[in-house]
Amino acid sequence: MPEAPSPLVPLAPEQMAAAAESTVSHYEARAEDFREGTWDHDVSQNVEALLRHLPGPAPQRVLDFGCGPGRDLATFRARGHEPVGLDGAAAFVAMAREATGCEVWHQDFLALSLPAERFDGVFANATLFHVPTQALPRVLAALRRTLVKGGVLFCSNPRGPDIERQQGLRYGAYLTFETWSRFVTAAGFSLLEHYYRPPGPSPGRAALARYRVARLLSAALRPRVLHRLKALPPLPQAPAAPPAADPAPRESRAAPSR
Repeated sequence: MPEAPSPLVPLAPEQMAAAAESTVSHYEARAEDFREGTWDHDVSQNVEALLRHLPGPAPQRVLDFGCGPGRDLATFRARGHEPVGLDGAAAFVAMAREATGCEVWHQDFLALSLPAERFDGVFANATLFHVPTQALPRVLAALRRTLVKGGVLFCSNPRGPDIERQQGLRYGAYLTFETWSRFVTAAGFSLLEHYYRPPGPSPGRAALARYRVARLLSAALRPRVLHRLKALPPLPQAPAAPPAADPAPRESRAAPSR
């Protein structure tokens, strides 16, 4: 398998832990608002993209990675599947359990403990971009290991010019599709499909890959990855008058899309 790209921003372990803690704290503090603001979002295109590539008909076992308050868990369950949620925010875990009755795990994205070959599909909708690129290879490897032969990993992320940064309390990595594909391929996945949401080269894109065995890439791979990307808004310009202040970038998920 090819090697993963170098991290965009090298981080010490304590820096990665701080980034994860800060991001989770943002969602913990705004959990109710987030639920109200995203529960009715239409992500059916992403759900269908995952489901049509699953290795078999319902019921299939699906891990909703970064499930938030449980909107997509409810959708998968209503479609006859057996979803399990995972989120780093305790408030979201409680909400998702109450709203869906599904099993929901409270885990740090950077300290995953996932059972081997448990799931037919993983749905990571607007979540993996919070993982620092330094940790992305091992997180993708953990998701690969939890997928069965023929399983599928869907990923949806904001698309950017390969930048990684803290924005307020949230940490994000905004990758080009080419860079994302290199991370995914190095983790043992192969691309099945990708698309933009909404359509067109500038808004967002999705990619689907699958993996057969940990060390084999072929047309019949095992976990597959479907990835949707949203365009990252332009960065605000720094003031022209000296002294020039740093721009105050705004994360695209200020209008949550999960």
